Amino acid sequence: MSMSKDSMGKNSKKPDNFKEAWIDIFHYIKRYRFLFILTAVCSALASGLALVGPYLLSEMTDLIHDGLTEEMDIDEIWRIGYILIGIYAVSGLLTFFENYMMATVSQRCAQMLRKDISRKMNSIPLHYFDRSSKGDVMSRVTYDVDTLGMSLNQCIGSLVTATTTLVISFILMAILDIPLTLLSVVIAVAGFLVIKSIAKRTQKYFRSQQKSLGAMNGLVEEQYTGHTVVSIYAGQKEAMERFDQINDELGRTAFRSQFLGGISNHLSGLISNIGYVLICVTGAMLYMGGSISFGVIVAFMIYVKLFTGAFSQISGAVVSMQSVAAAAERVFIFLGYEDMSKEKETVEMDTAKGEVEFRDVCFGYSPDKQIIHDLSIKVEPGQKIAIVGQTGAGKTTMINLLMRFYEVDSGDILIDGISTKELTRQQVRNLFGMVLQETWMFEGTLRENIVFNRTDIKDEDLDRVCEAVGLHHFIASLPNGYDTKIGDNDSMSVGQRQQIAIARAMLDNPSMIILDEATSSVDPLTEKLIKQ
Repeated sequence: MSMSKDSMGKNSKKPDNFKEAWIDIFHYIKRYRFLFILTAVCSALASGLALVGPYLLSEMTDLIHDGLTEEMDIDEIWRIGYILIGIYAVSGLLTFFENYMMATVSQRCAQMLRKDISRKMNSIPLHYFDRSSKGDVMSRVTYDVDTLGMSLNQCIGSLVTATTTLVISFILMAILDIPLTLLSVVIAVAGFLVIKSIAKRTQKYFRSQQKSLGAMNGLVEEQYTGHTVVSIYAGQKEAMERFDQINDELGRTAFRSQFLGGISNHLSGLISNIGYVLICVTGAMLYMGGSISFGVIVAFMIYVKLFTGAFSQISGAVVSMQSVAAAAERVFIFLGYEDMSKEKETVEMDTAKGEVEFRDVCFGYSPDKQIIHDLSIKVEPGQKIAIVGQTGAGKTTMINLLMRFYEVDSGDILIDGISTKELTRQQVRNLFGMVLQETWMFEGTLRENIVFNRTDIKDEDLDRVCEAVGLHHFIASLPNGYDTKIGDNDSMSVGQRQQIAIARAMLDNPSMIILDEATSSVDPLTEKLIKQ
């Protein structure tokens, strides 16, 4: 049920690698570039100030060390201590603002993505949803966007902080002692190269994890919707087997991505510990030779921790960046899918007499498989017709073509002699009232479900329509009448749902109405009332 690259077709623009996914992400971040730049500045200043601390601490350590054999300069020690407290306080305040602004940027980016996805759903061709599972689409809209927003907050802030730490700590270490600085750089670079080689292998597992999660959501949604059918036909075993198969695949990919990601952090810690030992031994030798003071060794112990820790931060950020890229890839595949062809209104038509003509229409859902060949039909104004045929003959397809959910391959469809190609899709749909066999209810009151997006409906109009479709007895039995809360999972019968859908269409007072087996679940008496 999950949507693969193949199902997306050639119409999808796929960010097929790490770099392209991040280019797309930065396209969204640049809308908030002022906040982003301010965040980077706060992060750099906070890291820079924090790094001055060990340098001053080395001076304090030397004062204390010298005071063991000479007179201790308490005033100078207190002066350095006050400076350190001030530096760390300002650094902490800047870090607070950095975290606040980075969370703002990442969540605004995620919010903008959700808005763009919502707009995309209204412009994407219907055949996209025919080929995709609802669960997979929902996974892209919810989980992938959430992953992107949360991980973006972590990885970008970490990268800015780590980069600043690397540069400033290197400069300060070089001022203190060149040999120990070179040793620290060798240790850190060796660790980074090891981590980089591991991180390079993990991207494919993060991508597979996101894909498997989409498949899992699709399967759960399918089994939830079809629970009754599965139970009736004793399909629980097969359903569990399918679930176990996808769950095992998700478990494997999640384990590999998290295991390899975790190894990176542990290796960083191991290399840092080795670095401490080497710095201690080398520093002791230099101290014995009189090249450095005792305070320099103390400062280097802190700087090495910060320096190698910066590489650990970078490795963690790289893991987060891979998770972001995998999620972003799926989101931008959806956003990159080709929209419906643009259109402009060339003819004005608010109402219609009711003449509909199919003229030599040909259509197929795929180019190599046409299901409608040279169809020509003409319906006169006021005429009632029934389209009958075996399952799969193309009855619903004809309705979809008339409503311009799909475009014809050749031929034309005319309303009152005007081609539907000269009308916008919304113009065409405003001329019709349409009731499908599969009804849809949204969370809200019964009144809101019937009125839908109309604001000019009076109670007497509502009563008249509901009585015409046989709903008035049902509404009278409800505790709050029209104001009773209902939803798509409500316990109403299929027949009652169809009556609500028919009332919704009739209330719109369209020029023409289409019933796609819309009375298949209502009783004969109610059906007779509706037809009248």
